[in-house]
Formats: sequence, structure tokens, C-alpha cells
Amino acid sequence: MTLFQAIIIAIVEGITEFLPVSSTGHMILTSYFMGIQNDSFTKLFEICIQLGAILSVVVLYWKKFFDFKKWQFYLKLAIAVIPALVLGFLFNDAIEELLESPLVVSISLILGGIVLLFIDKAFSNPTITTEENIKPKNGFVIGLWQCISMIPGVSRSAATIIGGMQQKLTRSLAAEFSFFLAVPTMAAATGYSLILKDWNVQGVEMKGYELLTQSSDKLMIFGVGALVSFIVAMIAIKSFISFLQKYGFKLFGIYRIIAGIIVIMLLY
Repeated sequence: MTLFQAIIIAIVEGITEFLPVSSTGHMILTSYFMGIQNDSFTKLFEICIQLGAILSVVVLYWKKFFDFKKWQFYLKLAIAVIPALVLGFLFNDAIEELLESPLVVSISLILGGIVLLFIDKAFSNPTITTEENIKPKNGFVIGLWQCISMIPGVSRSAATIIGGMQQKLTRSLAAEFSFFLAVPTMAAATGYSLILKDWNVQGVEMKGYELLTQSSDKLMIFGVGALVSFIVAMIAIKSFISFLQKYGFKLFGIYRIIAGIIVIMLLY
């Protein structure tokens, strides 16, 4: 992976992280069509730069995120992230295999797109309009929905927003809770990938941080990628909420279906 390729992938990540179109799926497809070798460093890069994009939530919503008087807010996030932590740990190897398949991404894009075409009408009577009214059990169910996004192409954002709407949250509140939930989720995924997971590098097992610090080039590529995804996500997240309130999910559904079909045509 070159620095230029890393920047392109980071831009794709920043734009798509908070949209219901699957940032992981788009990064996999971008890497595939740019001819980037799907090695351990590429997989690690695509996982960890998502944290760069996610940190834009902390910056944009810092007043709410660091309001320690509202401990219930953190409790809800902690409960909501549990399902992903458990399933992610248990099925990490299977998930990693799926990360290698553009076909899985394409099918997920199409199926998810079909769901998004009807989601606004399916959950059209929300009763929860503020974060204070979200119960811990609502957060746990949303966390279960988030687990579906472990399949590349499903979209963590789409899964959690739909889960929120299914739990009677308004579209904008479901999107906001999805943003907040992304922080502990991706922090855990990044920490696991960097510190705990063993990566196979040409027959040698090494930790993620050892792989990153293997050369100054890899460290620079990772740092630039994380920074670019952070900056681009800052721009994308501010426009997404207003777009969602105005137009709903239908246009995203249409995009996913068209994109999935095009990719399948290119593959075959």
C-alpha cells in the first residue's frame, strides 16, 4: 500500500463511516479495485483508521460526551457495546475471512439497500425523542443489531440506526446514539487489533503495534490515514443528520443496490 492509496482509502472511510452504506465494505472494494495486496497490514489499516473517523464524534459532541454528571449515558453505551465485544472476540477469525470477499460486500450492499427502501415506513411512529428516555434495555437491543454489521457490507451505522428506530427512537436520535456507540465499539476493535491479536506476517506471528512499527513507512501511512479519515468524517457527520431528517433512508437504499449490482458485474 502506497501513501496515495492510503489517503484514498482514508477519504472513503471518512465519507462513509457514518452513512448507512458500510465503510468497511467500501474500503474493501476500494482496496480490491486499486489492486492493493490484502495482507495483514492492509486489514489492520482498514480496521484501525476507523477509530480516526470515530474520534470526530468526540470532538463534535465533546460537551455531551464528557458530561460526567450524566453517568446513565455511559452506562447505556457500556451495555450496548457488550454484544459486539463478545461476538467479535468469539468469531474474530471468521470475520477476518469475510473481510477478504468483495462478493460478500456486494451481496450485503444489495440486501441492506432493499431493507433501507422500506425502513422509514416500517418505523414511522417513534416515541423516544431524547437521550434521557433511552432505557438500558433499549441500548442492549441496539447493541444486538450492531452485531449484524460484523458482516462486511451491512454497515454498522445502518444496523444501529435501524435498531434504534425499531426501539422507537426518532431517526435523528437513533443516528446520534449510533455515533456515540461507535466510539467504544471501534476503540475496543482497534485496541484488540493493535495489542491482543496475532497477525501472520510472512509466516511470523506479531502483534498489531509490532506490525505498524515494523517500518517508518508503515507508521507514516497509518498516521496519515487516521488523520485524513478524521478530517473527512468531521465534514460528513455534520451533513448526515440534516440529510437524514429531510430525506430519510430511501436514497441510501437505492445507492447501495446500484453499487452492489455494479460491483458484481465488475467481478464477473
